[in-house]
Amino acid sequence: MTAVETAASAVSAEARQPLVVVEDLVKHFPLRGGVFGRRQRVHSVDGVSLTIAPGEVLGLVGESGCGKSTLARAMLGLTPVDSGRVLFDGTHVAAAKGAARKALRRSVQLVFQDPYAALDPRMRLETSLDAPLAQHGMGTREERHHRIVQALNRVGLDESFLDRRPRECSGGQLQRVVVARALLLNPRLLICDEPTSALDASIRAQILNLLIELKNELDLTLLMISHDLRVVRHICDRVAVMYLGEIVEVAPREDLFERPAHPYTQALLASSLPERPGADRAFPTLRGEPPSPVSPPAGCRFHPRCPRARDRCSIEPPALSSGSHGHLVSCHYPDA
Repeated sequence: MTAVETAASAVSAEARQPLVVVEDLVKHFPLRGGVFGRRQRVHSVDGVSLTIAPGEVLGLVGESGCGKSTLARAMLGLTPVDSGRVLFDGTHVAAAKGAARKALRRSVQLVFQDPYAALDPRMRLETSLDAPLAQHGMGTREERHHRIVQALNRVGLDESFLDRRPRECSGGQLQRVVVARALLLNPRLLICDEPTSALDASIRAQILNLLIELKNELDLTLLMISHDLRVVRHICDRVAVMYLGEIVEVAPREDLFERPAHPYTQALLASSLPERPGADRAFPTLRGEPPSPVSPPAGCRFHPRCPRARDRCSIEPPALSSGSHGHLVSCHYPDA
């Protein structure tokens, strides 16, 4: 191999290295009280592992309460975990201290679900936008003002918004402000937690298209958390499906929507996108309610609601491994 080929191979290998690595992450929340003196715990995240490549948009979907937001907060280092770890560009998030922790805070930003709750209603928008820049000691007041105006322009707003308070803006305008604030520190990863669920349908597409444009323009990596499968299909490259604290399937977007392997994924698609393009067969809809995360079922956690469950499913937890069509799937009978 020539020197040029060796260098090219090294660059290619480096490009394949994930930006985010989540390894066997566990987070349980203790409940007050208990039954018969036993302390109970909510199994919010239970052994989750996944990766996000640089420049990728990874979708994270699942029913409300399955642990998506807890996983996101753990990835940001905002929620301490019981075990496992999160690596961002090789840095252990929970173990980072001092300058390394401050650099991580700049590199990973969160776009909140509710823009009204994300901004102080008493503050002018410029004050809210200036706060993270001042906290990180980035520039003089004039330099920060110029940076804020640039960020607003990037999301389609002008300088006049700086004197407004949140109540003087529409939901769509405020979500653009929240996105602008997330961009101020030049992040590499945006974690978007249901960023359009609080908006009118007519505004959702505008915000999603804005995120796509910014992702391409700024070479961002995105984690898109959503229960809306139409949003996920519009914006994501790969999709991870979460159920009761666990990842049950991971696949490229179109493969997952056209050939879902896990029965839970199939039921989600049947209930949310019955008319999905490329569907080659009908899938049963979800039945019943999810079990309590305080006492999840033994074996496969989906087996009480699964149309293909067998005796093995109630005893032996399935591993997340390569299944049909190259999907990662946690199911004993993915081809049944």
